[in-house]
Amino acid sequence: MLRGKARRARGDGAGPGDDPLDAAQERRVRAVLALGGVPQADLPDGVQQVRLRLLERAAKGYETPRDVSAWAAVVASNLAMDWHRAKRRQERLGERLASLRQHEHPSGEDTSVLSLAVAQGLDDLPDAQRQVLVLRFYADLPVRSIAAELGVPEGTVKSRLHTAVRALRARLHEDEVV
Repeated sequence: MLRGKARRARGDGAGPGDDPLDAAQERRVRAVLALGGVPQADLPDGVQQVRLRLLERAAKGYETPRDVSAWAAVVASNLAMDWHRAKRRQERLGERLASLRQHEHPSGEDTSVLSLAVAQGLDDLPDAQRQVLVLRFYADLPVRSIAAELGVPEGTVKSRLHTAVRALRARLHEDEVV
């Protein structure tokens, strides 16, 4: 442990097999995640994400943070916020699905046919179009977030969405599903 601290203090970074977080830093990361509202069951994944980000920094050739413990705490705090955002997104999606179920639905057989047709239609779309369609309508992400995550302009996302929806609609009409 002392060698790892000395190595980090010199800026050498972690070597192969070395843990980039010492025990005290790991406890701090766990505490920040837990105080941030992340459930106990998800804490090991959060700690691994912090380790991964530290290793990615080293792999990209960035300097080791001056205070690894503080850096790890900030990353853990950001991960806790991300966890809450994802949870809210899932809840909103669940609410939307529940409201759809409350409306009158076609028979189970009709629903199965429609689901199968949509799945096949999605499979036929080019990857970029399928990706934005799934992120927008299944993950409930706004266009701005999709553009930021994919690193493309918002207009590109809108164009892909438009083209994908048009192609999927045409496929469903062609198959006489809708």
